[in-house]
Amino acid sequence: MKRSVYSPAVRPGIGGALSVALLLSACSQAPAPAPLSAAQPGTVSSSGGVQAQAISGSAIDAWRQQVIYLVMPDRFSNGNTSNDTLGQPNCFDPASPTKFHGGDLQGLRNRLGYIRDLGATAVWTTPVYKQVGIVNGNSCGYHGYWPDYTNPNDTAIEPRLGTGADLTGLISDLKAGGQKYMMDMVVNHAGYGARIVSQNPSWFHSNCTGDDIVCPLAGLPDFRQEDSAVATYLTNLSKTWVTNYAVDAIRMDTVKHVPNSYWQNSWVPGVLASRPNTFLLGEAFLSGSASQLKPFLDAGFDSTFNFPLRQALVDSVGKGGSLDRVAGSMQDTVGTLGLDRTLLQVNLLDNHDVPRFVNEPGTGVAESEIRARYGNALGLLMTLPGIPQLYYGNELGMYGANDPDNRRDMPGWAWTDAGRSVTQANFVAGGGTPKNTYDLTKKLVGIRTANPGLWKGGYAELWRPNGGQNVYAFYRGSGANRVVVIVNTSGSAATVNLDIQGNAGISAADKSALSNGTVFNDLLAEGAPSSATVTGGKLPLTIGAGRMGIYRAGATGTGGGGGAAVSVTFQVRASTFFGQDVYLTGNRAELGAWNTASALAMTPGDCSGSTCTWKTTVSLPPSVATQFKFIKKPGDSGASVTWEGGSNRSYTTPASGSATYNGGNWQ
Repeated sequence: MKRSVYSPAVRPGIGGALSVALLLSACSQAPAPAPLSAAQPGTVSSSGGVQAQAISGSAIDAWRQQVIYLVMPDRFSNGNTSNDTLGQPNCFDPASPTKFHGGDLQGLRNRLGYIRDLGATAVWTTPVYKQVGIVNGNSCGYHGYWPDYTNPNDTAIEPRLGTGADLTGLISDLKAGGQKYMMDMVVNHAGYGARIVSQNPSWFHSNCTGDDIVCPLAGLPDFRQEDSAVATYLTNLSKTWVTNYAVDAIRMDTVKHVPNSYWQNSWVPGVLASRPNTFLLGEAFLSGSASQLKPFLDAGFDSTFNFPLRQALVDSVGKGGSLDRVAGSMQDTVGTLGLDRTLLQVNLLDNHDVPRFVNEPGTGVAESEIRARYGNALGLLMTLPGIPQLYYGNELGMYGANDPDNRRDMPGWAWTDAGRSVTQANFVAGGGTPKNTYDLTKKLVGIRTANPGLWKGGYAELWRPNGGQNVYAFYRGSGANRVVVIVNTSGSAATVNLDIQGNAGISAADKSALSNGTVFNDLLAEGAPSSATVTGGKLPLTIGAGRMGIYRAGATGTGGGGGAAVSVTFQVRASTFFGQDVYLTGNRAELGAWNTASALAMTPGDCSGSTCTWKTTVSLPPSVATQFKFIKKPGDSGASVTWEGGSNRSYTTPASGSATYNGGNWQ
C-alpha cells in the first residue's frame, strides 16, 4: 500500500470522476526511478551475491510456475448479504468508494471457477483482519489495512468478510482445485484508534525523525519493532495465523517501514518454524533499481514485487517510451539478483496502490492504441523472468485511476462469456470487448504454463532499441523448451536478425539444438509471422507495428515437423463432483510434459447434471505425434489426481490449419 491523497485523473467518459480527498490506507510513495545502466546482453549471474531463498526443494519450481491473482474481497463478489451490515457502524455503503460494498469470502469461494478458468494458480487476498471503525467520517477499512489489533491478540476476522470457517473453507476449496492461498499481513502499523493503541501506548513511535521506519505512515499508529515485547507480540500474531490456517504464502505489507533486523531475527524464523516452506513475499514500494530490493531478500524474504520493472513497463509500453527501459530494467534485475532469485520475483502491471495500467497512456491516446499497448504489456508480463501477478479486473481491461478509483467493484457480467462479449463502459474497448481481453490473458497464461522455459528458464537479451526503433527481443530456455519473444511497439514494421549462435547468454547445448534450419513457431498468433527459421546462426524476423510474437523452437533442433503451429482442440466427456476439474497432460511441453502440476485446464460445457464436455485448445507443431491422457484434479476418493484408465491416447497433428480431437467418454 502507499500513502496518497486521492485526486483522480481518469479518462473522460470512462473513469467517472469522483470528487473526494481523503487519507488512505498505508504504503510508501515510490521514489522517481533511477537511470538504468545497460548491462551487456547475454550475461547472466546464477546467484547475484544474494542470500538464497528460504523455500527449498520442489517448492522452488512450484512457486516459479505460479500465476498470482490479487483479490480485494470486498470488491469482488457478494456471496452472503446477511453479513453486509455486521461490524463497525456506518461502514456499509456500496455507493461510497471508501466504504464496504458487500463482497466477502463466500463470494470469492463462489467464483474460484472463474479464476481457475483464467489459469491463475494462487489467490492473494488483501487482509481479512477485523477493521477499526469509520475514519474522518467517511472512510472505513474495506481494504483490510487498518487492523483493529488487541492485546492479547484475537486473530479476529472482519465480520463483513465472513468467519474463520469461511476462510478455512476458501483455503480448502483452493487446495482442492490445485491452487494456493496467499495471506496478506501487516506488522508495520495498527489501524487508527485500534484497541491496542490504548492498551499499550508505549509500543508505538511517538517521535518522527524523517525516515521510513520511525515515521508513522499516513498517521497510522507505528509499531516499535525494536522493542522486544512488540517484536514478540507481532511475530506471535503471524505465527498464530499460519498455525490456524493452512496458508501457502504470505504477502507482507510495507516491509521497508520496518527494521530489517526484525525480519531477519524474529519474524522470518518465527513464521517458518510454525509453517515451514511458506513462500514469503515482501512489498517494498521502491521503483529505482533491483539493488533497492536486495536487502529484503537478504533479510529472509523469498521474493519482493519488482516495482522497478513495473515502472519500466509503464514508461515504455504504457506511455509509449523506449523499450530500452524494459531491457535495462530486466538486465539490472538479473545482474543484481541473479537468475535464481529473479525467477522468484513477482512482476506486475498494477495493483490496488497504483493506477490501473490501462489508465497510464492518458486521455490523449486512442483506445485502439491502449488496447494494443495493453496486450503487449500482458505478453511481457507472462514471458519475462519472474512470477506474474494479475489484479482482479486486469483480465477484462478495467480502467481506474489512483485509489480508491482503482478498487472498483467486479461487475456482475464478468462471470460469463455472454457478459464479457459486450462492450462495457469503464473497460477498454478500442475495437474489442472485455472477452477479447479475457481470452488474450487466458491464452498468455496458458502459453506460460505450458512452456517451462518461460517460468524457470534462463534469460538472454537478443535485441534492444539502443535509441532506435522500438523492438525488444529475448531468449528463454529450459531443457528442450526453447522460446524467443519479440515485441515491436513502434509505428512501423521492423526487420531484425536475432543472433542465436553468437549470443554469450545462450548455452552451448541450446546453440547445438538451434542449428540452421530450426523452425520457430509463433504460439501467440496475434498478427506476428507464424514462423521463422534459423539461417546462418541467426533468426530473421519482420514483425508488424504494435505486434508481439512468442516463438518456440520446433523442427530440426528439437523435434517437430516445422512450419506454422496448428491449433488443436481436445475434448472429452467426463463426470465430476463439485470443485473437481478435468485437465490434459501429455508427452510434449505444450501438454505439460506429463507433469500434473503443469497440466492444461479444460473448460466445461454442454453439461447434463455432473457430466460435461470438457475442452481446451493448444498450439502444437504440425505433423507431430503426441501421447496424452485426461486427468481430474482433485482426484476421486481423496486423491490429489485421478488418471484415466487404459493406454495413453495418441494423436498426430495436421500439417496445417486447425483440428479437433474428440476423445469421446472418459476412460
